[in-house]
Amino acid sequence: MRTYRFVTLDVFTDTRFGGNPLAVFPDARGLSDAEMQSLAAEFNLSETTFVLPPEDPANTARVRIFAPKVELPFAGHPNVGTGFVLATERGGDTLRFEELAGLVEIRIARDAAGAVTEAIIAAPQPLTLAEEFTPVQLAACAGLEPWEVVTENHRPVRASVGNPFVLMEVTPAALTRAAPDSAAFRQVAQAIPALASRAAIYLYARDGAGVRARMFSPALGVGEDPATGSAAAPLAALLLHLSGAEEGAWDILQGVEMGRPSVLRTTARRTPGGIRATVGGGCVPVLEGEARL
Repeated sequence: MRTYRFVTLDVFTDTRFGGNPLAVFPDARGLSDAEMQSLAAEFNLSETTFVLPPEDPANTARVRIFAPKVELPFAGHPNVGTGFVLATERGGDTLRFEELAGLVEIRIARDAAGAVTEAIIAAPQPLTLAEEFTPVQLAACAGLEPWEVVTENHRPVRASVGNPFVLMEVTPAALTRAAPDSAAFRQVAQAIPALASRAAIYLYARDGAGVRARMFSPALGVGEDPATGSAAAPLAALLLHLSGAEEGAWDILQGVEMGRPSVLRTTARRTPGGIRATVGGGCVPVLEGEARL
């Protein structure tokens, strides 16, 4: 029998049982692809990460990220949480993770006693904007009517800084009562080729100077996600793109409707290579144990 140590923590929060839960295997050497996928399905969290030695010794680790049904090229809260765990256990204030989407850098903040307080990741790619969609095509996926989708600033658009999401602005009231509709998601995946392999929608609403958000993706085995860093980062980049400013920062509140409030601290800035974004937050350790295979 083989055993593998894991830890879980709540990410994008400073309160236990808030934020987005994550399972981390700090030493996944010897696990097969199928075993990693099975463990992610067993935990049934939005993501589980597996830490392996880096291919380039100049980097900290190779990190693989699995949702319950598929492996992901990049994701936000898994990087924040994995960075928090490795910085706590191994030290370091700047970590570099090799991932399918590219190299991800994590900056670590510590308190006066040296304890890790926050991890901030730089998205591996600049903002890319792809297909636009109409409210009629997508509103039903969130249980909404087309008129509840706000198109004054932009139409629903597929955006990415390493992991694509459809960003869709809605009214504040619509955001509160939205609910994922799996049948509508299946119909959209069949009708829109661009979304056939990945139909994931990040709803957001402007709330004064702040932003509230929710993420639905039944196809990934995640009906709703309490905190989605890989969607918050392109949203920050998109907001900067729309504003015309050189840089900006937004605290995005997510997970409230699930009873797991999360705060995702995002920034975006214009560079010669495009708009670059970061996302960060705090973490709270919860569980530790061993998986037996």
